[in-house]
Order: sequence, then structure tokens, then C-alpha cells
Amino acid sequence: MRKPKGIRMVSALCLGCFIVVIFYFNSSLKPEHLSERSSGQKTRRSPLQSLYEGEQVESAVAAVHQGRRELLEEACRSYTRKRRVLVPEDLKHIIVDDQHGLLYCYVPKVACTNWKRVLMVLTGVSGDHKDPLAIPANEAHVPGNLRTLSEYSTSQINQRLRSYLKFIFVREPFERLVSAYRNKFTRSYNTAFHKRYGTKIIRRHRPDPRPEALEKGDDVSFEEFVYYLVDPATQREEPFNEHWERVHSLCHPCLIHYDVVGKYETLEQDSRYVLQLAGADQQVRFPASSKSTRTTGDMAADFFQNISPFYQKKLYNLYRMDFLLFNYSAPAYLKFR
Repeated sequence: MRKPKGIRMVSALCLGCFIVVIFYFNSSLKPEHLSERSSGQKTRRSPLQSLYEGEQVESAVAAVHQGRRELLEEACRSYTRKRRVLVPEDLKHIIVDDQHGLLYCYVPKVACTNWKRVLMVLTGVSGDHKDPLAIPANEAHVPGNLRTLSEYSTSQINQRLRSYLKFIFVREPFERLVSAYRNKFTRSYNTAFHKRYGTKIIRRHRPDPRPEALEKGDDVSFEEFVYYLVDPATQREEPFNEHWERVHSLCHPCLIHYDVVGKYETLEQDSRYVLQLAGADQQVRFPASSKSTRTTGDMAADFFQNISPFYQKKLYNLYRMDFLLFNYSAPAYLKFR
């Protein structure tokens, strides 16, 4: 039996209030370049104005980033077919700095701890700390220290997506993956990861495991980690952990128009560029990274030596979109072709 028209209208309105959908398309919305006035009545240019209206400090670096934006847009057109709208769940990795007009999508294992430290200084939540490295790493990851875009109303989200500088940092996908494995499965202090994921991986992918390994989960091999990732049952059971989730699934670069795509390979240069655009390069410096413990391409090649071509190909297919979207070539050490 059909419901009366009035009841149908009320039901539709209630459903619309319950399901919050953000209508944001990078192809249809143009950035709004907002200026801000300080107490001295001088107009401070927004980061978007600095980027798109020709006042870049380093023109050569600006050209590199323009090329990256164009490559990403072309890859999105070539490799993605279905369009959809963003929902709040998609925005949980995007950190907001309202003072400087910045949106940063953080990707674990791509210097996100230091970027969170920098944003804590910029937003004032770091207290007396003006040096990002003075902020303990665990404090940088405390939920609630920095606001994410998913916490705002739909209208506030849309306004920020239109008018704030949106930036992301990416990394060669398999170097990032090996870095995540080394950090979460080979460090004795990461007992939470060993219990949460290690025990499950050993139970499913190790023949005749020892009782101690099943209990502690602290000796997962890289091969077992790969088997876990490519096993279809893994993602059917639950989403990937953010440390090995694909960047395109964390940050949705074909739905959100990122103005700056920084790369781990040029981390210091790209970080300085973002801070210059924000007018914050005199306020804070991005910390220099330690190269002694960094996961390199050669190190990743060593880890892949014992992975068969069959599983190398399955793993590459799993992370293929990250390779394509961010212009990374398939590593030369892979044995399948």
C-alpha cells in the first residue's frame, strides 16, 4: 500500500538528515582563494592564493608540483571509472589547520609523525614546544590533539575543501610496505601489533606453529606478512590497518583535488614548500629525518628476494593504483613481467 505523500516526504527528510553526504567533486568545484586580515589590517594571502596566483618562492619547485598534479589528474581519468560522493568516513585521515588554511591527509610511514608534530606547533596545541622534535612521538598520535575534517559539519567540510590548501605525502609503495613490516613486526616493543595481527598471521599462514609463536605473534616473517595481505579473507574480515592500507584508500586522491603532492624521496624540499605557501616557514622548520634507519629501495629488494614471482604479482596488483596514481614504476627487483 502506498504511503500518503506527506509521510513519504517526512521519511525522505529524516533519511537525508541521518545520512550525511558531502557533495565534493574535484572536477566541478573551483578553489576559493580566501584572504585574511590581521589586526594591522594587512591582507595575508591564503596558501591557495600563494600557490595558484603566481607568488611561489621557488618557481622550479612549483613547476615540479604542477607536473605532479597534472599526472595525478590524468591517472585518475585513465584508471578510475566510477564516481561517487565523499562521506565523513573518508575524511578521518585529513587533519585541519584552521589558522593557516591547511588540510593534510596523513599516510603512516611517510613522515606523518613529524608532520603531526609540525601541525601541533602551528595550531598551538603543542603548548610551550616550538621545536617539533621536542614533542614525544606518542603524543603526536593522541586522538583529539589535532582535529580531522570528519569532525566538521557538511557545510564546514565543503568550505574547507574549497578554500584550504590540501596536501599529501606519498612514498614508493613497496618501500612503505617494508617500512611498515619492519616497524610493526620486527621491533620488540610493538607487542600490541604482535598480539593483534602477528598471532592471526601465524595461525593462518604458518604450518605447525609453535604454541609460543601462537601466543606472542612476535616472529612473523615478511613472507607470512605478504601471504596475509594477498589473502582475500583478510579484507573480507576487516579493513587493512592504516600502516599498510593503500594511499588511495586512505586519502581518496581521485575525489579530493590535492594541491600539493609531496614525496618521501624529496621530503625536506617539499615540506619546506608547503610551509612557505602557508607563510609559516619562519615559524617552524620541518625536522630533518634520520637516514640511518630509513627503509631504502635496496633494503626492500632484499626483503622481496624470498617472495615468489606468483606472490610478487599478487602483491603488486594489490598496490597497483598507488604505483599508477603517484607515478612510481614497478621495482626492477620484481621477478614477474
